[in-house]
Amino acid sequence: MSDCCSLGDSSKAPAVMACPVNGVRSKQVDMLTVKSLVRQLPLGMSKTQYYFCEAPGCDAVYFPLDAQAPLFRCGDLTVRVGVKETADPIPVCYCFGFTRKNIQDEIAKTGRSTIGERITVEVKAGNCGCEVKNPSGKCCLGSVAQVVKDCVRANQRSKIEVGQGDRP
Repeated sequence: MSDCCSLGDSSKAPAVMACPVNGVRSKQVDMLTVKSLVRQLPLGMSKTQYYFCEAPGCDAVYFPLDAQAPLFRCGDLTVRVGVKETADPIPVCYCFGFTRKNIQDEIAKTGRSTIGERITVEVKAGNCGCEVKNPSGKCCLGSVAQVVKDCVRANQRSKIEVGQGDRP
């Protein structure tokens, strides 16, 4: 990584900070991720540690350790932030374009999802770019696995409800 994207010694920054908008504990995100996904960075932006707020009801996405540096909201990013979205398409995998609906549709059709396996193959082949495509700066596989679990449960509940609805 070039020096323009580094923070120098980030070990002085706390690993977790409370979001100034909602108080939710948030983890560090690399400056490379912020620079890759914020639509327009201000000139002369200070080198400070940024944090990713993943709280669904909060419009803040990236907030700085240095309160004088800018806070970036959903509308400031070039991508939709999946954990903050409620309307389709809700991104789950930014590298390969998978959405929550892709997972739901596959489970409704086959009873399971192969999307996590397909992503794993691509990751092992070196074809991902999570640090510059995913707003969290992290690999999406954990999120994909959680969405799959949620969708399987929802699919099972809907089948039970449909089955019970047919009874007299």
